[in-house]
Amino acid sequence: MFQDATALAGSIRDGRTSASEAMQAAIDAAAREGALGAIAYLDTGMGLEAARRLDAERQSEPERFNARVFAGVPTLAKDLGGPFAGLPVAAGSRLFQRRKSGLDSDLASRFRDAGLVPFGLTTSPEFGLSLASEPAIGPLCRNPLDRNRTPGGSSGGAAAAVAAGIVAIAHATDAGGSIRVPAACCGLVGLKPGRGAMPAGPFFGNHLGGIASEMAVTRSVRDAAAIFEALEGPARGPFADAPSAAPPERPLRIGVLTDTGAAYPTTADRVQAVEDAAKFLESRGHAIVALAWQDFAPLTDTSVKVFGNIIAANLAALIDSLALDDGKTEKMTQAFINRGRTMPAPELWKSLDAGVRVSHGLWSLFDKVDAIVTPMLSSAPLPIGSFPSDHHDIELHLNRMTAFAPLAALANISGFPAITLPFGKDADGLPLPVQIIAPFSQEKLLLSLAATLEADERWQHPCSVAGLNA
Repeated sequence: MFQDATALAGSIRDGRTSASEAMQAAIDAAAREGALGAIAYLDTGMGLEAARRLDAERQSEPERFNARVFAGVPTLAKDLGGPFAGLPVAAGSRLFQRRKSGLDSDLASRFRDAGLVPFGLTTSPEFGLSLASEPAIGPLCRNPLDRNRTPGGSSGGAAAAVAAGIVAIAHATDAGGSIRVPAACCGLVGLKPGRGAMPAGPFFGNHLGGIASEMAVTRSVRDAAAIFEALEGPARGPFADAPSAAPPERPLRIGVLTDTGAAYPTTADRVQAVEDAAKFLESRGHAIVALAWQDFAPLTDTSVKVFGNIIAANLAALIDSLALDDGKTEKMTQAFINRGRTMPAPELWKSLDAGVRVSHGLWSLFDKVDAIVTPMLSSAPLPIGSFPSDHHDIELHLNRMTAFAPLAALANISGFPAITLPFGKDADGLPLPVQIIAPFSQEKLLLSLAATLEADERWQHPCSVAGLNA
C-alpha cells in the first residue's frame, strides 16, 4: 500500500477516517516531531476548523467533496512564496513580523480547491538563500532519515515534514533546486514545473524573473501527478489552463549524464544509481544516449552566475522598496543585498541575456534526446552546518551549493521542467536520487518516466503518514 496523500484521501473518502481525524493525527505528529524543526508556525485551530467544514461538505455535498482529489488531507505551506490566507509568512527572516495575509495566492486557492487543508508553515532559510534550512531565527531543521544531516533547502522543512509523515504532501518552491534538493535528501518526489506552468499571481509577481516555480514535495509520483494536474495553468481567465503536452507514444531517446566534472565530482554510488536508472529505462524499450559533461559545464557555470545576480538584484529591490533595515538580516543575505545595490545595469542585463542563452543551449541538446537523466546530488545529505550564512563570501556560498547539487540551477535558469526521485539507497540507508530534465511543456513525460522508475520499488519510506493506517 502506498503511504501517500492519495491513500489518505481515499481513506477519508471511503469513511475509514475523517478530515478532522486526519488533521488531529497530523497535529499530534507535529508535536511529537517538534525537535525535527520542520515547522516554523502552527495554527491548529485553523486546521481543525477547515477540516470540520470538509467533513460537513462530505455529508451535505458528497459530489463536490469527492471531486476534490485530496479532500481532507492536511498540508503545510512553506514560509516563503505566495501567501496562504491566515498563515503569516516571514521568509525565515526577522525582518518580517508574522502578519497574516487575508488573501490566498492563486496557487494557494488551487491547493484548497483540491481539498488540501493547510495548518502551518514549514521552515525555510532566510529568503531561501541556502540548500540547508537553518535560519538564524530558527528552528533549525534536521533530516528525519539522519538527524545529524540537512534535509536540504530551501524547502527543507516541507521535505522533512513529508518524509517524517507529519503530512503526506507539502507546498514547496524552487528557484535554484529548492524543491528537488530537499526531496532528494529526504527520499521524496520533487517536480519543478517548467516556466509558466504554475499560477504566479496575484501577489508574487514574476517569481524572480521567471527562475522560480511553486508546487509541492510528495511521497509518490502519483501524488506529484495529481497535484500538478490540480495546480497547472498560469492564471484564471480566458488564457488559463493550457495543459502540458501528453508524452509521445513511442520509445524515447534518454540522454544519460553520469560525469559532473572534476570540480563537482559525484560519489560512485550516486553515479551508479543514474546508470541503473538508465538500464531500467532501456529494459522498458527506451534508447539510451550517453552525454558528456563538456556539453553541460558552460551551461551549469553560467546558470550559477545568473542565479546569484538575479537573486541579488531581487533582494536589493525588495528591501529598498519596503524601506527595511537589512542590518537585521543574516550576513549572507546582507552580502546579496549589497551586491544587488551596486550591480551596474549592464551587468544585470548580461545576466538576463546569458539566461536566455542557457535555455537555448539546453534546448539544443533536446534535438537528439527526449529527456535527460542526471545525478541530483553529488553526495549523501551533508551534515548540519555545511552551508553557514554567517559570512559575506557569496562566491564561496554559491560554490558550496553547486558542489552539492551541480545540475540544480540549470533547470531554473533555462526554465525547463525537472523531477527528482529516489532510485535505491546507499550503504547507510539514505536515498540515491536521480534527476530527469525535459523540454518545455513536458511535465507529463517526466511524470511518466518517474512512474516507470518508481515501479521498480527501490525505495521505501521508513515513516508512515499520520492518520493513515497501513
